[in-house]
Amino acid sequence: MFTGIIEEQGEIESVTRGSNSAVLSVKCSKVLENTKIGDSIAVNGVCLTVTTLHSDGYTADVMHETLDRSGLGRLKKGDRVNLERAMAADGRFGGHIVSGHIDGVGTIADISEDDNAVWFTVNASAEILRYIVEKGSIAIDGISLTVAYTDDTCFKVSTIPHTRKETNLAVKKVGDSVNLECDIIGKYVEKLMMPKKENIKTSNITADFLAENGFI
Repeated sequence: MFTGIIEEQGEIESVTRGSNSAVLSVKCSKVLENTKIGDSIAVNGVCLTVTTLHSDGYTADVMHETLDRSGLGRLKKGDRVNLERAMAADGRFGGHIVSGHIDGVGTIADISEDDNAVWFTVNASAEILRYIVEKGSIAIDGISLTVAYTDDTCFKVSTIPHTRKETNLAVKKVGDSVNLECDIIGKYVEKLMMPKKENIKTSNITADFLAENGFI
């Protein structure tokens, strides 16, 4: 579990691609503290397992499903990525509940300045936008942000200078893709509101039955 508060920007040192998978080598320092093989680190919001550790970085395997659903397949040597270690039980919950399981990819449609703030407009599919609500939370490349506007094609967030300084939003451009994870609460509520198929029974009551028994 993560909170969307980025700890460090790492740098992609190499991407070794297999037929349907990849191995990322990430150069970093802060997130290595107290980290061991098998621990989880979110890379641009994608939960990945540390497979090897080095003095200045680590590697992680990326499976086929993750490459298909996220933008990790587009990473290349030298790219900056947002890094966050899994939340410690005694840590502060500074953002929102982030699972590290990406819902899909969005595209930055516009970047505009507003005094010290910068607005990002992100286009996304209807399947993702259905879970995004104004004043709700969204994780963009693993960054916990508040939704300021949403409609049928896009949503907008406003970022402060500190957020841009500490994350890869500072280098994002119009047309760039970003990993999106919607607030998990909405997905759970939707699931719970759906009746189970086994509980849906077909009624034997017909118009003829009602007529025969004096109801029509």
